[in-house]
Amino acid sequence: MGCGGCSTSKPGGCKSNGTCGTSGCNRLNVHDWLMNLPINDSDSACKIVEVSFKNGSRKDFFRNGTLQTFEKGELVTLEGVSGFDVGEVSLSGELVRIQMKKKGIKEYSPDIKKILRRSSERDIELFQQSKAREQAILMRSREVARDLKLQMKLSEIEIQADGKKATFFYTADDRVDFREMIKSFATEFKLKVEMRQIGIRQEAGKVGGIGSCGRELCCSTWLTDFKSVNTTAARYQNLSINQTKLSGQCGRLKCCLNYELDTYLDALQNFPNNADVLEIQRSRAYLVKKDIFKDLMWYTLPDSNTQYPLTLRRVKEILQMNANGERPENLEAVELVGKVKEVEQGFVDVVGQISLRSLERNDRKRKDKRKNDNSARNNNSESRNQPQSSPSSNKKATHNRPANSEQKRENSSNNNRSRNNPRNGNNNRTAKPPLGNNPHNPPEQKR
Repeated sequence: MGCGGCSTSKPGGCKSNGTCGTSGCNRLNVHDWLMNLPINDSDSACKIVEVSFKNGSRKDFFRNGTLQTFEKGELVTLEGVSGFDVGEVSLSGELVRIQMKKKGIKEYSPDIKKILRRSSERDIELFQQSKAREQAILMRSREVARDLKLQMKLSEIEIQADGKKATFFYTADDRVDFREMIKSFATEFKLKVEMRQIGIRQEAGKVGGIGSCGRELCCSTWLTDFKSVNTTAARYQNLSINQTKLSGQCGRLKCCLNYELDTYLDALQNFPNNADVLEIQRSRAYLVKKDIFKDLMWYTLPDSNTQYPLTLRRVKEILQMNANGERPENLEAVELVGKVKEVEQGFVDVVGQISLRSLERNDRKRKDKRKNDNSARNNNSESRNQPQSSPSSNKKATHNRPANSEQKRENSSNNNRSRNNPRNGNNNRTAKPPLGNNPHNPPEQKR
């Protein structure tokens, strides 16, 4: 929010040092668009300055009788009740006249108090001491009101800078007799007490907060006048009368129900009147709702829960037929085609969707696959190392047999030469018969 909602004394985001216009810095703020324009005639310039108290919770107008020019955000010392007070300049220049005209205050009224001077260090010190007492006095005043059994709620306390006067803001449904409470306050707190009753909406504006829309409350940021809101505004906008959804933090109907009410009223002028019931041959059709965006009126039959959308032209035709004593066979509802939503591929958060079991299952599958690959690789290597007799070699050998006896003789003579050749080392090995289990040739014993 602003600098009031954090631990630091200055806002970290906007760097405006407390004048950004948010709830934490200054509520109900107005930007002075004319502050940088030069003023030709200083005599005709506005001599009234708008001053805010308690971070914009309350604003008032003061006359600048001095020759000093005060900028927005400066602390000034003002006239108070039998003393002085300190406030912050929130608006100066020509826009102050527009604000005074808006609130019905005359510029030359004698009731407007004066600005004394710029706040000195002593004034600011007393001001901070008085503000430090407000929370403790507020808690104690609620205890006193509870002991006296008064039907009231104290929402805020504002103490004057010099510590001589305190204003108690409260809300109550009925009239409250707080004379005894004022006496106890004056005796215990040593202050001049002023009781000021405010409405529940003003209380919500002083307290502040976040609405259901996600933004700060309108009553605490820019809304100054509170118009009455009733359930008729919700009915015109086809909203369900749900007190929980239609109520704000103040317990009353939301002020934003009036924002679009004029738009709905202008659009409903094209819809036919007295069209709550339509007569058809089957039965009667009752109006459920009106859709100003599609210019449709939805009807339902008593024997079914189906809602039938009708165009304004069809509704007017049925009303004309009913006026002539005729009834159509059916309503001839419009067929609405739903719009196909395009799914955009975006970031998907899958944290927590992966479990340990799925990881273990994947590891087991990976190990089994690796084991199967290794076994298949070993089988392939063994099959490559084993000698295999191919049918092509047998065919080749049978095909190269000697065709006649002369070739047989030449082959035998060549074999004999190879055996008798001393260079051939395999002579003796080929001549030896196989040992095996022959009884005439026992196997050699190992040494």
